[in-house]
Amino acid sequence: MSTIFFSLLLTFLSCVQSQIILTQKVAETGRPGGTLTLTCKTSGFNLGNDWMQWIRQVPGQGLEWLLEYKSSSSNNYAPGVKARFTASKDTSNNIFALEMKNLKIEDTAIYYCATSIGLILWVPQYEPLIFGAGTQLTVEPGQKSIVKPKLSAFYPPKSSSKDAVQAAVCLASDFFPKDISLQLAFGDKPKANVTRPSVLKPV
Repeated sequence: MSTIFFSLLLTFLSCVQSQIILTQKVAETGRPGGTLTLTCKTSGFNLGNDWMQWIRQVPGQGLEWLLEYKSSSSNNYAPGVKARFTASKDTSNNIFALEMKNLKIEDTAIYYCATSIGLILWVPQYEPLIFGAGTQLTVEPGQKSIVKPKLSAFYPPKSSSKDAVQAAVCLASDFFPKDISLQLAFGDKPKANVTRPSVLKPV
């Protein structure tokens, strides 16, 4: 009898699992010290009544549990993120969110929202998690501001020979971004256009 019941339970749980959908954005980008909110769109169950979780996986490491959340008064956070991460629910739009403040480079990871079949069906002894596809969060510094190049001109020494080949050198340094165009002019001679020659040294 117990075997039949267990088989029926597994079949029922499989059907329920196929109806539960957790939709996440594929990727997000944040800046160190900034704030970012990840979202998880839910369907197939009552978001307001059920516990949800956020779990992440840092590249090259295992899964790291961050928090479980039912409401503002019923929740648990991992000590390492409690001061910076805040979960919330928008039940009118079926969205489970994670606000992340004071982002750090080490917050770069795949973030998964998850819920438990067992808790949804009030079967505490059977609590496998259903995961969203995950959001790849990359925390990286922003681009540098444009920095104008420092220009230094080097002129050849005077030569008494009319046949001597002479060259003037213009050195551009400490600039960003790396692409640059220069115009070189020598007296009344035509201007010469130079685009990022090998002697240029970006920041």
